[in-house]
Amino acid sequence: MTGVLSGYVCVVTGASRGIGKGIALQLSEAGATVYITGRNKEALDQAASEVESRGGKCIPVVCDSSEHDNIKDLFEKVRREQKGRLDILVNNAYSGVQAIMSNMNNAFWEHPSSMWDNLNNAGLRGHYLCSVYAARMMVEARRGLIVVISSIGGLQYFFNVPYGIGKVACDRMAADCAIELKKHNVKYISLWPGAVLTETIKEKMASGDTSGPEAEMVRHMMDFSETPELSGKCIVSLATDPNLMKYSGKVQMTFELAKRYGIQEINDRQITNYTSLRYVLSMVPSLAWLARFIPGFICIPKWVLTLSASKF
Repeated sequence: MTGVLSGYVCVVTGASRGIGKGIALQLSEAGATVYITGRNKEALDQAASEVESRGGKCIPVVCDSSEHDNIKDLFEKVRREQKGRLDILVNNAYSGVQAIMSNMNNAFWEHPSSMWDNLNNAGLRGHYLCSVYAARMMVEARRGLIVVISSIGGLQYFFNVPYGIGKVACDRMAADCAIELKKHNVKYISLWPGAVLTETIKEKMASGDTSGPEAEMVRHMMDFSETPELSGKCIVSLATDPNLMKYSGKVQMTFELAKRYGIQEINDRQITNYTSLRYVLSMVPSLAWLARFIPGFICIPKWVLTLSASKF
C-alpha cells in the first residue's frame, strides 16, 4: 500500500537516536524519502538501516549541526539529489542532554563555560541555519513544512537557564518565521513532546548516576513518558492536514495532536496530558497525594499557562 507521504522528501536532524530517530521511523513508514543527520557515522548508518526497513528510503548524512559548512553541504546535497524538492524539515539536533544531566543541581553561575554552547549551538543556532536553507527550497516550490522540536521549557523554568532560553527562542523562531513564510504557503510549527523515554534517558536512569530533587522529578516524569515515535506520528498527521496553515507559527503539543488526529501510541501506551491538573499536582511532592482525587479530564486552560509566563 502506498504511504500517505509517498514522494515526499524530508530532512530530520539529529536522528541517529532518540526523538529524531522516532520521527524518521514514522516518516519512512508513511513512504517518504528521509535524510537523517548525526555526527557518529556508525550510529547513523545503523539508524538508517532501521528507518529504511519501515518502507521509505533513508539517506544518512554525517552532519554536525553546530557547523555552518556542514549544514550548507547537507542542503546542497538534498537540492542536487532531489532536484530542488524538500517537503519537510524537522529541526531536532541537540547536544545538551549529557550536560543537563551532569549539572542537575547546579545554578547557572556554577555551570562550566561550555554549557551555553552545548545546549544552544546545535539546538538553536543550528535550527535557524537549517531553517534558512530549507526555506529557500520551500519558498521556490511554494510548499513545505518546518518543525522545530521544543518543550514546555519555553514556557517556564525547566532544568536550567540556558535550556529555557533555547526553548523559548525556538518557539519564537517558529512564530516569527511563520509570519514571513505564510505568503509562500510554507508552514512552521513548534512541537512540544511530553517527557520522552529516549535511549540516553534510559541509560542515565539505569546507571543510577542521578541525585537530588530535580533527578527525582525526572524519574517521576519518566513514569508518564511517551515514545520517540509519537512525535513522528504527529508530524505525519500535520503534514497531511489540508488546514495546517491555521496552526502555523503556533506551539502544538503531542498529546493534543494525538486527540485531534486520533493517533495511537506505540504498543497502545497511554498518552499523558501534561496540562491536566492531576499530572501537574503529581509533579509537586507536597501535593502529589491530592492528584489521585482529581479527574483526569480537568485541564489547566492555555490562557492560564500563558499568564504564568507573562513578562508584564
